[in-house]
Amino acid sequence: MELTINRTAEQIVANDSPLKDARPPVLVRELSSADRDRLLTHFLALDEDDRLLRFGQVVPDHVIENYVRNINFSNDKVFGVFGSALELVGVGHLAYLPAEGDKRTAEFGVSVLESARGRGIGTRMFERAAMRSRNTQVSVLYMHCLSRNSTMMHIARKSGMKIEYAYGEADAYLSLAPADQSSIMTELLQEQAAVFDYAIKRQAHRASQVFQAFMPTADAA
Repeated sequence: MELTINRTAEQIVANDSPLKDARPPVLVRELSSADRDRLLTHFLALDEDDRLLRFGQVVPDHVIENYVRNINFSNDKVFGVFGSALELVGVGHLAYLPAEGDKRTAEFGVSVLESARGRGIGTRMFERAAMRSRNTQVSVLYMHCLSRNSTMMHIARKSGMKIEYAYGEADAYLSLAPADQSSIMTELLQEQAAVFDYAIKRQAHRASQVFQAFMPTADAA
């Protein structure tokens, strides 16, 4: 199957224009093994339908625990969006597949907590994953999901991915342009912004905890 680079997809991946409304920007930070506990909390918070859409089947807690425990951060890339309480409201997993000659493919999966939907978090994580894929010599970005997964289908269509349907499932492919100075600098700046945003949220969260510790309890009052 021959794929061509979609110009619309390039524009979406590189689009860093300000949001049109008053919502804060969605900043995506790369995660590490130090975030494994937060990842587990995030996935366990998904209900049955969300687990079905994310993993293709309704998986029990012990399967999720095994999945999180075996994420290889030295090979795959995992991205997250943090809430004000430092909880992971969105997670994107970029898994590198075995290379076929000079063709390198990566698979992307995403989940967003129900409380954080409608903010474009899934799209922003896809953009970040596509940028990382370009910068690590990936030529094709791939997504597999149930065809009724409206979020993933929206991301695929918006980015101009080639979509194939079969038996209630969908495979989407996006050919990526080679890395250049602009893509490398864009990813670097995005990561720096996300790290700074996390540091601010962590400081605010700790200050809130200290403040609450000194507040009189209802019994004391």
